[in-house]
Amino acid sequence: MSGENEESIVQSNFNQTERVNDEDNTDHSVFDMKSMLWHGGSAWDAWFSCSSNQVAQVLLTLPYSFSQLGMTSGIVLQVFYGLLGSWTAYLISVLYMEYRSRKEKENVNFKNHVIQWFEVLDGLLGYYWKVIGLAFNCTFLLFGSVIQLIACASNIYYINDNLDKRTWTYIFGACCATTVFIPSFHNYRIWSFLGLGMTTYAAWYMAIAALIHGQVDGVEHSGPTKLVLYFTGATNILYTFGGHAVTVEIMHAMWKPQKFKYIYLLATLYVFTLTLPSSSIVYWAFGDELLNHSNAFSLLPKTRWRDAAVILMLIHQFITFGFACTPLYFVWEKVIGMHDTKSIFLRAIARLPVVIPIWFLAIIFPFFGPINSAVGALLVSFTVYIIPALAHMLTYRTSSARQNAAEKPPRFISSWTAMYVLNAFVVVWVLVVGFGFGGWASMTNFVRQVDTFGLFAKCYQCKPTVTPTTKH
Repeated sequence: MSGENEESIVQSNFNQTERVNDEDNTDHSVFDMKSMLWHGGSAWDAWFSCSSNQVAQVLLTLPYSFSQLGMTSGIVLQVFYGLLGSWTAYLISVLYMEYRSRKEKENVNFKNHVIQWFEVLDGLLGYYWKVIGLAFNCTFLLFGSVIQLIACASNIYYINDNLDKRTWTYIFGACCATTVFIPSFHNYRIWSFLGLGMTTYAAWYMAIAALIHGQVDGVEHSGPTKLVLYFTGATNILYTFGGHAVTVEIMHAMWKPQKFKYIYLLATLYVFTLTLPSSSIVYWAFGDELLNHSNAFSLLPKTRWRDAAVILMLIHQFITFGFACTPLYFVWEKVIGMHDTKSIFLRAIARLPVVIPIWFLAIIFPFFGPINSAVGALLVSFTVYIIPALAHMLTYRTSSARQNAAEKPPRFISSWTAMYVLNAFVVVWVLVVGFGFGGWASMTNFVRQVDTFGLFAKCYQCKPTVTPTTKH
């Protein structure tokens, strides 16, 4: 990118985003509490947002995936999909910069307007790509929010089982609805920081608790045993590292979005330090028992340390719910003409209808674990892997587009041809393995859960209630 273009984009981000700049306030204190906690836009803020959003409730299902895949495949696929996800997040960031650069030249004003992925596709590739991007992205984020709500009910049950999981879903649905009051990703600064700390505690608690517990008697590590289980587990890992459906919104919240390029990769490298030890050690300790326990908390001994991990994960799932829902709030605001409204209260009221279908779907499909794989295969595969790779290939298909590109190929890739080859590999691999085999396996497993537990299951994978018998 030329220095002139870069400076233009940097300046526009200072002037056109929702950030309240300290220069506009009478108080110029560096330690202004409101700015420190509420107004984020630095590269560090983006890193915390990406790291916090990438691994939340899925951390608890990875040992379950290991039991389906086996230890070796579990580790290899985590690294593989982590790097693959980082690459497509990079592609999304490049396309955002290309779109923003072109619009800057047309003097388009983005004041009080958050750029979203479907708008990038529309600007670069046209209306039909906008429709495809909007459909996949919104559906994925909708079910991503559903999954967070299901996870809240699943986790709190291990602290208080006086209420069934469906009742807990009602309660946490109401709690998560309060995210309508968070205006944009600028305002997640303190939440992203706290969320990552909470996930870090939970991950290392799982690893240490499983290590102290040791292997259960007669532990077996028989995975992989069936293709349907293998590809279900693989697709859950694809879902794990496909959390960058909110990349564009996070970039737009940055003061200098051109710094985002490698942030997702750095976030993924940190996430590896959480997912690899916790999932492998829990699988080592419990083995095949995990096949019937999609939530790792259900097998770890009940202690105050576990209760603390559950509570922290609950808070983090509330934060991640907000991450997934905020882009949906933006889309809905644009549909009803409320996106430019400055009143937080009015926008919050307008956003409430978005939460209702999420609440309802979480009650219909309470299948914590299997639903991750289904969403991964059918939605994540296209939303954050196939569509970005195809969009990048088509955007730079002409020599003039490549010559005038806002971002040239990265230093570790020698040419545009190499980028095309890598993007083509991503498309073919995810289409065949992720969507094809993964879709078949995850939907087979999902239907099995419906047949076993039924829709609107009152307490999915709960221990059966023992009724006392009366002696005659």
